[in-house]
Amino acid sequence: MNRIGLYGGSFDPVHWGHLLAAQAAYEEMSLDKLIFIPAARSPFKQDSKPLAAVQRVRLLRLALAGRAEFEVCERELRRGGISFTIDTVKKFAVEYPSARLVCLIGADHLETLPQWKGADALSEKVDFAVIPRPGQRWESPLEGFSYRLLRGWPIEVSSSLIRERIRSGLRVDWLLPEAVAETIRRERFYLDD
Repeated sequence: MNRIGLYGGSFDPVHWGHLLAAQAAYEEMSLDKLIFIPAARSPFKQDSKPLAAVQRVRLLRLALAGRAEFEVCERELRRGGISFTIDTVKKFAVEYPSARLVCLIGADHLETLPQWKGADALSEKVDFAVIPRPGQRWESPLEGFSYRLLRGWPIEVSSSLIRERIRSGLRVDWLLPEAVAETIRRERFYLDD
C-alpha cells in the first residue's frame, strides 16, 4: 500500500520550517510521496490576503526543485473559496483509492481537530503527522484520531515573521531557500502588504 502525504497551507511564503517538516514526515512516516497543497483561503486565516496564488506556487516550485518525492497540487487554488481538509482528503481518496493518506498539521491544530469540518470522516480516512513547535510539549493523547508527533527539525520561523522582516527592510536569506529569497527580493513581494 502506498503512503501519500498531503501538506496543505498558505505557504505565504514557503520557508525552511515547511521544508524541514516535509522532510521529517517523508522519512518518519515512510511516505512514497508528499504533495504540497497551497490553500485558496485557509479556514484558520480567513481575514488574511495572501500573495497571489500564481506567485506562491512559483515560490513553492523553486523551493522543491530537484525533489521528485515532493509535488505541488494546485487543485485548491483552482477551486477557490475556503480550503477545508476534508474536501481535499475526499478528492485524494478517490484519486489514490489503495493508498493510505497522511495529513501534515501543526501541533497547534491538534487539540482542535475534533471540531474541524468532517472530523469524523477525517478520523477514518487519514493518519496525521503532527509538526511540533520548538519547545512545545504534548501532554494528553487525542482520542479517535491516528497521529504521530514528528521528531524532525522544528525551527522557530513563520511566514508572518518573514513578511514582517521584509516590510521592515531586514534580511530573510537564511530563513528561506536561496532561490525563493532571491525571487522575493527581485520581484519585491510583500513590500506592499
